[in-house]
Formats: sequence, C-alpha cells, structure tokens
Amino acid sequence: MPLALLALAIGAFGIGTTEFVIMGVLPQVAGDFGVSIPTAGLLVTGYALGVVIGAPVLTVLGNKVSRKRMLMLLMGLFVVGNAVSALAPNFGLMLTGRVIASLAHGSFFGIGSVVAAELVAPHKKAGAIATMFTGLTVANIVGVPLGTFIGQAVGWRVTFAIVAALGVVGLLGIAKLVPAMPRPEGARLRRELTAFRNPQVLLAMAMTVLGFGGVFAAITYIAPMMTEVAGYSEGAVTWLLVLFGAGMFAGNLLGGRFADRALMPLLYTTLGGLAVVLALFTVLAHDKILAAVAILLVGALGFATVPPLQKRVLDQAHGAPTLASAVNIGAFNLGNALAAWLGGIVIAAGFGYTAPNWVGAALAAAALGLAFWSAALERRTRAAAPAGTATDGAAPSGPASAATVGAPARTPVHH
Repeated sequence: MPLALLALAIGAFGIGTTEFVIMGVLPQVAGDFGVSIPTAGLLVTGYALGVVIGAPVLTVLGNKVSRKRMLMLLMGLFVVGNAVSALAPNFGLMLTGRVIASLAHGSFFGIGSVVAAELVAPHKKAGAIATMFTGLTVANIVGVPLGTFIGQAVGWRVTFAIVAALGVVGLLGIAKLVPAMPRPEGARLRRELTAFRNPQVLLAMAMTVLGFGGVFAAITYIAPMMTEVAGYSEGAVTWLLVLFGAGMFAGNLLGGRFADRALMPLLYTTLGGLAVVLALFTVLAHDKILAAVAILLVGALGFATVPPLQKRVLDQAHGAPTLASAVNIGAFNLGNALAAWLGGIVIAAGFGYTAPNWVGAALAAAALGLAFWSAALERRTRAAAPAGTATDGAAPSGPASAATVGAPARTPVHH
C-alpha cells in the first residue's frame, strides 16, 4: 500500500476521534451546560447533519481545485470547528463548532476514497479504502477512549483542544505525503448527478443510512446506558469505548478483505448479525460482561458494512463516482443523525436507556431487507439484459468492474 494512505489515515484518525468522543463525554457536556442528556444528544445529530450537508456541497466546490489542496482545506475547516467547540461559552456555540467541524467530514472521506482507490491496482480498491478507514477505527481504540479519559479527568474542553491539534497533524501529513494530483478533468455537476439515476446507487445509500444508523442508536447513549443500567463506573466507559473501537477495527479489516470477494453475502451476514445483537443488547445491557461483549460485536458487525457499502456505491456509480462517494459518506451520517434523534425520543418518552437498542435493531433489519431487494433487482436486471452487457449503469462484478470504476482519473470507495 502506498505511503500516501498513511496521510489519509492520519486525517481519518482526527475526524474519527471528534465524531465519536462526544459519546464518552456526553454527560459532562450536558452537566456543564445545564441541559438534559437527550438535548446533549443534539451534538451528535447536529454533527451528522452537518456531514450530510457538507459532503455534496464541498465535494462539488472541490472540483475547482486539486484533490490534495482540497483535502488540506478540509482539514483546516476541521481544526477551526474543534477549536470553536473547545472554547464555546454556551451550548449553542458548542453545537455550532460541531457543525463547522462536521462540514469537512463527508467530503474528506469522499475525496479521500477516490484518491485511495486511484493509488492501487483495481483488485485492491476496497482494501485501500479500508486502509484509509483504519485511521477512523484506530481513533476508536486510542483517540476516543483517551479523549474520554481526559474529558472526565481534566475537562471535555481539553479533549476538543487536543482534537484540534490532531487536525493540524493530519493537515501536515497530507501536505507531506499525498502526491500532487491535478484537478479532476471533465468534472461536471450534471455528469456526477447521473449516478443517482441508478436505483442500485440509491438502494446502497439507503442501506448505508439504516445499517450504520443502527450502530449509532445504541452507541450515542452508551455512557448513560453503561453507568445507569449495567452498573459500570463512569471511568469504565473509557475501556468500554476501547472495546467498541477494537470491534470497529476488526470489522473494518474483515469488510475490506471480503468486500472484494463476496460483497452481497457479506452484507447479508453483517446486517443480519447486527440486527440480532442490537435486539439482544436490550437484555444484555443489564449484565456487565454480556454488555461488554455486545459492545464489541456492535462495533465489529457495524463497521464491517462500511467497505462493502462504499464499494457498492462506487461500482454502481462507476461513470461519476466522486459525488456519489461523498454523498454516501453523508448517508452514513444521516443514519447517525436519525438514530441519535430516535434514541433520544424513546429515552425522553420514558422507555429507559436501553430502548435505543430496539431502534437500532429495527434500522439494521430494514437495511437487511433492502439488501435482499437490491440483489433481487440486480438478478432480474441481468436476466433481462442481452448477454455480455452491463445494465442500469452497473459495473460487472470482479476485478474488471473495479477497472471500469477507474474512468478518467478517478475511482472511489469508503468510513
């Protein structure tokens, strides 16, 4: 794998830390600003919605400059947003800082996926994307637990100040290690939008929204769930987040490894398993050991869906992948926002801190249903098409399709 992937992983590490660390310090932030836990959950929802908005907008604007320069600009925006969060005197400004930082998220991973895929041979594209996302998963093993510990011991403002510093390191890494790439040639908004005519692209994005949303329904409220229901101390949340991060790391590696071999069977397995584990988590959360196991499995099964879903979008949008790649990153975060909001609703309605697990199970089950629908639609389309031709803009499977994805100077895949 090229050394440039390390730079992308460094940026992903910083972004992953700020995205997930809020879960570990949510009670402290809520207490300092005098708001309820469901209200503080808006810091998760607001960040996710910022990704949804920023992903397509900044990706389109990014077509005006080189990809390397755009990645550097995005990391600069990320640094500013986290600095605002660290210094925020009230909840409203804290939320503003979160949204500013989030605007860089989707476009960074969308453009970064394209860059990562272009740096390797066609049959290694999902693996290259998974390598970039390793930074995100390592953030959940190291960055998020450490940030949670610092937030609980010294204060959550220090955590976000450190995250801003991580953004500076990521910016410098990109400047040093990512090769200069020309501005995308022939990039036109109308051409990029044609990818969304393919129902398979839309189905893959819907799976993304629902599948990863299931993870966030549970994980957004993991701190109060573990302290109030499982009986863990506040300090134990740190190592529980390490378990979640370890699960994400393992799931990302497995997803990247098998997405190039058996993409749809992998999605059936991971989405089905995720739905079952989340449903059981409602009961398992009452036992310390079983709760810890459930957290590990949620991370592994949830993140194993990321490389295949991103690759699915890129394969199907092979003629215009950049915007589709970024929008799919936004879809992950739309699911995060939806799940965090729904989780807050069921808690506020008095169903308890384990209720979001049922929400997550329902979302994952719905994603599994869409996966079966997508496969059935693809079989019917292939059966109706003349022999040897692709249909509905879908690339043939296997290494040949990955080569097709790499149309003039671009090819993407996915956090």
